[in-house]
Amino acid sequence: MIDEEQVVEALSQVMDPELRRSIVELGMVREVDTEAQRVKVTIALTVPNCPLRDQIAQDAREAVEALDAGLEVEIALTSMTEDERDRMRKTLQAQSRQSTLPAGNLNRIKTVIAVMSGKGGVGKSTVAAMLAIGLRRQGHRVGVLDSDITGPSIPKLFGVQTAPSMSPLGIMPPQTSLGIKIMSINLMLEDEDQAVIWRGPMIANAINQFWNDVFWGDLDTLIVDMPPGTSDAAITVMQNLPVTGIVLVTSPQDLAGMVVRKAAHMAEHLDIPLVGVVENMSYAVCPHCGEHYTLFGKGDTRTMAEALNTHFLGEIGIDPQMATLGDHGAIEAYKNDDFADLTQIVAEMVTKAPAPQFAGEQG
Repeated sequence: MIDEEQVVEALSQVMDPELRRSIVELGMVREVDTEAQRVKVTIALTVPNCPLRDQIAQDAREAVEALDAGLEVEIALTSMTEDERDRMRKTLQAQSRQSTLPAGNLNRIKTVIAVMSGKGGVGKSTVAAMLAIGLRRQGHRVGVLDSDITGPSIPKLFGVQTAPSMSPLGIMPPQTSLGIKIMSINLMLEDEDQAVIWRGPMIANAINQFWNDVFWGDLDTLIVDMPPGTSDAAITVMQNLPVTGIVLVTSPQDLAGMVVRKAAHMAEHLDIPLVGVVENMSYAVCPHCGEHYTLFGKGDTRTMAEALNTHFLGEIGIDPQMATLGDHGAIEAYKNDDFADLTQIVAEMVTKAPAPQFAGEQG
């Protein structure tokens, strides 16, 4: 006859998929009942409606069934009480050697790609969103950190209005319909039209919190939608986050190109490599005859990219459908081959990147 101790021992081999800790160690196994050939295990999830609930239940069931082929195993799922969450938080904090939220030490993020424009109005946020979508469609685990604190637009593009929730692990970012995790100051405001009137230090503090206190979990790529320009907020991202590379977004006008070169020189000064330059709003297609029109003139972004010794990531046209879908929070429904080169180059960077480690782990 299988006893409780054997069941707990079996469950100690079941790992939380994101925390990579045993569910027994985390205090998630609340109750074990054994009677003859029947075992019932009650597992308390860290948050209600945990997206990994089915995987955890299946792994637990298989672990217990392996004890005896004739066992009838029932897995009951519930959520932790505040006391249980507090105990779990203290356990994680002790392991992470932190006195605050443990999220920063528990995240595993392979690559951090900052999407930067140098100036506003060139479609930086749209490019960031489409890059995230392209990577997600390829099966990558993706998050978007909206570091444009005073002009956030990522939640609007994705149609996400759910406020972040708190857990023992940190702030839990909401997810889009495709499963992209996003974090933005707009998700924390009572009214999305409310202005954020903050000085530089407060903006920098918010960006740091989005990195350190948000539980991103395991990500292949975190896309950072940068604020325009080369001000305090941009410096905070480049100096405080482990940015893998920068995608520069420009438009055909000479003015936009000049400002993008300033951003490129800033990245060079901070020793952050450029992924490449993409030219947005390059052309418009006549809906009647299909002819391409260069509404803002013919850009010279390819030559600029060569001068900066980086990739030219392609031209992106003006498409009313993309604008309409973005306005309705349905940007994930949009498809355009213009983003293929950008997505592919970043995907290759992710593939070549070393496996991420928890903070404090030794390679």
